[in-house]
Amino acid sequence: MKKVRFDITGMTCAACQAHVQKAAGAVAGVSCVNVNLLRNTMDLEIDESVTNTQAVCDAVAAAGYGAVVQGAGQKASRGNDNVAAQEISSLKARLVPSFLLLIPLAYIGLWGLFRGPLPQVLNPLTENGRYVIVNVLIQLLLCTAIHVINRHFFENGLKRLLRLTPNMDSLVAIGAGAGYVYGIAMLFRIALALGAPERDWTQIMACGMNVYLDSSAMIVVLITFGKWLEARAKGRTGDAIDRLLELAPATATVLRDGKETDVPVAELVVGDEVLVRPGGKIPVDGVVIEGHSAVDQSAITGESIPVEKSVGDVVTGATVNGLGFLKIRAEHVGEDSTLAKIIRLVEEAAASKAPISKLADRVAGIFVPSVIMIAILTAIVWMMCGQDFTFALERAIAVLVISCPCALGLATPVAIMVATGRAAELGILFKNAEALESLHHADTILLDKTGTITEGHPTVTDVIPAQHISKECLVRIAASLEYGSEHPLAQAVSQYAREQGIEPGETKDFSIAEGQGVSAVFDGTKYHLGNRRTLEMLDSKGDDWLEKAEALASQGKTPLFLTDDTHVLGIIASADVPKTTAKSAISRLRGYGLNVVMLTGDNRRTAEAVGVQLGIDDVRSELFPQDKERIVREFQAQGRHVAMVGDGINDAPSLTRADIGIAIGAGTDIAIESADVVLSGRDLNGVVEAFELSRATIRNIKMNLFWAFFYNACGIPLAAGVFFKFGILLKPVFGAVAMSASSFCVVSNALRLRFFHRNIKKEQPTMTTSKSEVKQTVSIDGMMCQHCVKHVNDALAKIPGVTGVTVSLEKKNAVVSSASGIAPEVLKTAVEDAGYTVMGIE
Repeated sequence: MKKVRFDITGMTCAACQAHVQKAAGAVAGVSCVNVNLLRNTMDLEIDESVTNTQAVCDAVAAAGYGAVVQGAGQKASRGNDNVAAQEISSLKARLVPSFLLLIPLAYIGLWGLFRGPLPQVLNPLTENGRYVIVNVLIQLLLCTAIHVINRHFFENGLKRLLRLTPNMDSLVAIGAGAGYVYGIAMLFRIALALGAPERDWTQIMACGMNVYLDSSAMIVVLITFGKWLEARAKGRTGDAIDRLLELAPATATVLRDGKETDVPVAELVVGDEVLVRPGGKIPVDGVVIEGHSAVDQSAITGESIPVEKSVGDVVTGATVNGLGFLKIRAEHVGEDSTLAKIIRLVEEAAASKAPISKLADRVAGIFVPSVIMIAILTAIVWMMCGQDFTFALERAIAVLVISCPCALGLATPVAIMVATGRAAELGILFKNAEALESLHHADTILLDKTGTITEGHPTVTDVIPAQHISKECLVRIAASLEYGSEHPLAQAVSQYAREQGIEPGETKDFSIAEGQGVSAVFDGTKYHLGNRRTLEMLDSKGDDWLEKAEALASQGKTPLFLTDDTHVLGIIASADVPKTTAKSAISRLRGYGLNVVMLTGDNRRTAEAVGVQLGIDDVRSELFPQDKERIVREFQAQGRHVAMVGDGINDAPSLTRADIGIAIGAGTDIAIESADVVLSGRDLNGVVEAFELSRATIRNIKMNLFWAFFYNACGIPLAAGVFFKFGILLKPVFGAVAMSASSFCVVSNALRLRFFHRNIKKEQPTMTTSKSEVKQTVSIDGMMCQHCVKHVNDALAKIPGVTGVTVSLEKKNAVVSSASGIAPEVLKTAVEDAGYTVMGIE
């Protein structure tokens, strides 16, 4: 089966959408048809051994619409933007002259209500109504001109009616056309009455005052005005995609034949050496081969703090270089770039349908024929009840013009498009509308530990020196012994030393003791760094140090002993620490009533230590990939709607099995392909934001559908005159206004999703704060940039009991939240260990 996208022309409402979908779906070999009214596109799967795209185009054409296969590589967003711009321009071109003609027509037609100044030749009451026919002829000319300008309604509406596929235009054409024909009939009655031997001036004036030509013209003009407002609002639904497209620079500076050359980004090829100067946008996905800088990746990942990049690091196109110079080797260009994939994913999600839209689609398919029947029955019933033809016709016209199904057709796709675009700006990529809807149903969230909850690599957490050695000296010796090693624990020690500004020294006689650790001579002394087996070489086994190591191990940390040939010099402990936002994110998820479960392949003691630290009660440890998938099935068997969050290859089976799979963007390609939602950033708060956005979107869609159904449920009886006994009667003109307003309101309501913000206060459950929460302000000296802010934030967030940290570079302070307060010396030590000075604590 091959997936194909078509551009569709001629659709104006949800009924059109239903007709196109039915026509294409009836073609043998075609399946999974999805018609998007908002973008005027149709996606389907076609079995080319059975049929071809031309057969689909012919079937759609037979239903009265146009279908063309989208060109290979064509950017749908840009094409649709052009279509939207043309539609707005076309509607405006019709609207301006229509309004200019409507002003005098409405004045003349409604003159009897207010009796303002009017030329004598147009006054139907002058000299027993001798100018009535002039008045009506002028109205007819103005009305005819307006209908000619807006003939689209009649051409398209009547054509659909003749094909037995009526749509919104059919309702307008019948309603406005009936008023126009009635007006002509009144003109003939006036002419015949004027030619009679005995003129009945009362009847002549009565006919002249009730010709309905002004109402007929107002209906098409007001609906055109509503369509113009709607088109303008719909045009703004693709703003997020436009902003994504604008992220990439137009040109790039490349080094070719030893010379710098500016070339269009579209002409870059894999292997090009691209130069990015300070402050410039990185134009391509690639690897840094020269230079060092901090890169702002917020446009792609949503993370606000710049990330350090040096030789060997991967950079992404559309991110912004900081103050350094970078030379990059292009790895992915054009349609293979990260930004292009994000845009394609957003477009596909925006074009897809959420399950919640099926009800509206079913209703829209039978709505227009039903409305026509209701209008006919309305006229018949009123005439049977003794009302004259004029009254019955007015009721029928009102039913036709108020019952447009546009609001029903727009309720879901507008919200989906706006939400997926806004999600992409926040670093959240929904692969389809079903994922966007499904996420809000989740009641159980399974979190993989390594790389999802934690950083995914060991980090030094504790440095405990012996009394006769300083912490700096201990770290310097350990870093010297581990220098150049690729072991994860060695990397953790080296990274910690770099962060503390401690340079390793030269060593001699380096050796590795398998299953134990390393040894080397540093400054003339032989040192050993390793696990507890290192202590076996000492005369004293250091029982007190073993107790300290056991305490660290109970917290899920791995202790390394540094010794010389006779004494223990200290312990350096490391662990795969939770991400700084993990605890607050998990608290927020639990605050929504979700059952949070942690899955890991780590040993039970380490897993439980992390669970206690983050407030997770249900911890499953020592799991293989198949075990994680089995646990997903177990929860589903209990009737749970399961969301799985992971980032590794071992998470792929469980991500696929879960009702909704969420992949951390920093994870593997296999995990990303297996997931329904992809988080570009590594922040676990992205899971919460995806959940909140899903809830906000479904709430918005339900609101739209409710008002669309409610509008028609109230509007049709009102237009039909059900409440006439109570003196409530809806004129056809006001029905046209109400119809246009309903569509505009639905679109405008959906556009509110553009203003969805991460961490919206009213959406957050109050799990980590309470009335008894204590906030302490730590004044800090030495912070120079956002990297300093991150270091201070990380240092304070690791303190047990801390529930929140807000660090301000401008105010030079940090606000620490906790349930009962943290000892000032603990706060001071944490900040000073990070390399900064505490000026005071309030």
